[in-house]
Parts: sequence; structure tokens; C-alpha cells
Amino acid sequence: MNTVDVPLWTTVIGNFGFPIAITIYLFYRFERKIEKLEDVIFQLNEDIKDYL
Repeated sequence: MNTVDVPLWTTVIGNFGFPIAITIYLFYRFERKIEKLEDVIFQLNEDIKDYL
């Protein structure tokens, strides 16, 4: 690795690191919400079966 590559990597990480971190964070939050919705849908399905 020569000294020219270091500023290039610094620029690449600076330009893409933040959007990648935000994307990972949002995927994690959406995954938890989707799991909660899945649980509610299964419970609703059971309640409907019990009602009928």
C-alpha cells in the first residue's frame, strides 16, 4: 500500500460509511417491527379461529 491509497480509502469511507451505517440501523429497526407485526398477525389468526 502506498501513500496515494490512504487518502483514497479515507475519502471512500467518508463518502459511503455514513449511508451504510444508517442503512444497517434502519434495517435492524424495521426487522424488529416486522417481527412484532408477524406476532400480532398470528395472534389475530388464532383469535379468529377461536371465534369461529
